[in-house]
Amino acid sequence: MVLIVCAILAAVALTLAWLIVRLAGDGGWTDVVWTLSVGAIGALAALWPAPEAVWTRQGLAALLIGLWALRLGGYIALRTARSNTPDPRYEDFKKEWGGWELKAWGFLMIQAATVVVLATSVRAAAVRPEAVLGWRDALAAIIVLVAVGGEALADRQMAAFRRNPSNKGKVADTGLWAWSRHPNYFFEWTVWLAWPIMALADGYVFGWLSLLAPILMWWLLNHVSGVPMLEAQMLKSRPQAYRAYQARVSRFLPWPPKAR
Repeated sequence: MVLIVCAILAAVALTLAWLIVRLAGDGGWTDVVWTLSVGAIGALAALWPAPEAVWTRQGLAALLIGLWALRLGGYIALRTARSNTPDPRYEDFKKEWGGWELKAWGFLMIQAATVVVLATSVRAAAVRPEAVLGWRDALAAIIVLVAVGGEALADRQMAAFRRNPSNKGKVADTGLWAWSRHPNYFFEWTVWLAWPIMALADGYVFGWLSLLAPILMWWLLNHVSGVPMLEAQMLKSRPQAYRAYQARVSRFLPWPPKAR
């Protein structure tokens, strides 16, 4: 029942995103609505009553997914509101779709499906039938806190780089960006490792569904809407500088950079 409710709410939320984008003309608002939807629907999935579920674990899962959503959703909302130009990724989609019509709505329904998958993973972790919180729960919380903090740091470093006029046309390669070309995406993926840590336990079959979240996010970030699209844009706007950056710095996982 809870997953049916989650699916309905996700479809409604992403339809609202479609209407907002049609009015605002900037597809970046889609990411805001998607992120906040994952947080709200994930928290609902975590807190929905279940036999043998422990309310403290449910509350912890809801708190963690809510923290992630508020930080990331707030950041994307501010970035989108302050931008003078629409999100270039969605502008490319807009050209492909011929505007923000039914094709765009269909794409957002695919995004709604990802909300349900992620909420399922949160649910699987939240209702693990073990009477007291233990090391799995503590480790999951630490992973989320470290990942949210790491992503926030990467975002702040990039924002500071872009504010400096002398960096116009250059590629950010300092701080976390010297160790990974996409540290924000790496920490975003790391968040979703917390749910299998919390969920997987002997005899708890439903817990295996928690693996859906990190698998899905790895695929999306590395092969669909994350790294490939951003790197294509960077190679288009500053080809020589970005190819040199690619040669030195790890694509996704943080790793010491090669010597210049």
